[in-house]
Amino acid sequence: MSVAALSEIDEIQLVNDLVERARVAQKEFEANGSQERYDMAALAAAWALMDPARNEELATMAVEMTGLGNVKDKITKNHRKTLGVLRDIKHSRTHGILSEDAATGITEIARPVGVVGAVVPSTNPVATPTNNVVNALKCGNAIILSPSPKGVAVCEKLLSYMHAEFDKIALDRDLVQMIPAPVSKVKAQRLMEAVDILVVTGSQNNVHRAYSSGTPAIGVGAGNVTVIIDETANLADAAHKITASKTFDNSTSCSSENVLVVVDAVRDAFMSELHKAGGRMLDKANSEKLKTALFQDGGLNRHIIARDIDQVIDVAKLDVADADTAKFLLIEGEGIGSDYPESGEKLSLVTTVYAATDFEDAKRVATQVLNHQGAGHSVGIHTSNDSRAIGLGQDIPTCRVIVNQAHCFATGGSFDNGMPFSLSMGCGTWGGNSIDDNFNHKHLMNITKVVRTIPVNEPTVEDIFSDYWETAGK
Repeated sequence: MSVAALSEIDEIQLVNDLVERARVAQKEFEANGSQERYDMAALAAAWALMDPARNEELATMAVEMTGLGNVKDKITKNHRKTLGVLRDIKHSRTHGILSEDAATGITEIARPVGVVGAVVPSTNPVATPTNNVVNALKCGNAIILSPSPKGVAVCEKLLSYMHAEFDKIALDRDLVQMIPAPVSKVKAQRLMEAVDILVVTGSQNNVHRAYSSGTPAIGVGAGNVTVIIDETANLADAAHKITASKTFDNSTSCSSENVLVVVDAVRDAFMSELHKAGGRMLDKANSEKLKTALFQDGGLNRHIIARDIDQVIDVAKLDVADADTAKFLLIEGEGIGSDYPESGEKLSLVTTVYAATDFEDAKRVATQVLNHQGAGHSVGIHTSNDSRAIGLGQDIPTCRVIVNQAHCFATGGSFDNGMPFSLSMGCGTWGGNSIDDNFNHKHLMNITKVVRTIPVNEPTVEDIFSDYWETAGK
């Protein structure tokens, strides 16, 4: 047997051992479970990050290890996303009897799913695993993380803090584990095959591998957020919110505005407001230089994605008006589809602007963009006409319509909207996903139903078909 084969066998056995330890810990956690115990476990994992000193350390480490985003915004994201998840789960029952309905004779009982496997993206190597762990523990599960290669060290540090908190409340450290370095496809694949359920955030390649692993999987679709600015919008407010969202953590979020579709009637006025807010529209020559620098070999230039604006300008060798106050860059959309990479997700401080003659034309452009990339994820609209938001929800292939909000703060849950806090957005069948909701703790819980007899409730054929017969006849 070759060394390579032995190495692969060893890697598989390593993951098998992790999963077995997780199963032992989870069985004990469930056997001696209570709502209080599950809640305390979730709080312990959360405090490992929410402690301000540890948050700053982990955020700094994340940027240093991955080169993505910026420390200030990562601290905010780590705090805000974790606090939001804790708010969402605080009063949620995840242990014991959930409901008893005398009319149906059904009692619902919460049960854990078992051992969760979670694939963690390099864009959010701290907030995403923390949220996954909190959601898993809240429902009585164990969890094993599979970090990105660049995120291994920060994941190790995060888990060391979680385990220290677990020790305070006599919680088994094996409830939360990670695949150790070096990260490999063999280890990740075996994890996908061996656990009870998968949560996959990040590359679509990972999502597709998870769906084909034979394990139930919760995957999320690609983002390519498209936002309409119509003639009724508050233009200054829209420009301010778009800028705040687009520049947050250097646009690492899948919910950052990638495409703006602006109705002609307000185009000039809106572009002026965007300039005041920090958006810089590039001329034809500089747009071409930026596209050449950003889109390379069918992918995105790692020296530009999620980098500070001065580095983007420097790498692409751009001449930008008022560069000292620039916050992000704008380029004209020349087309939509695979021949026009600017119509897709850019994961950088770059947004594409398309023109529209009116709202209906804007809706057509947005639909075309999403059909190219980002179907199911989300669209945004800045408008004073709420019926137009409803129209987008009825006509466009999207699971979320974000109205008059900074998109990346709103899509994954906000303290001023009703969406569950999450860093993983399900995109429904449009995005090839099994869920259309923001991933949350309820996706990591089985519900057992105890079913009893009730008085017979059987209709006659006439009860069912009378309206149809009246219209169509027998």
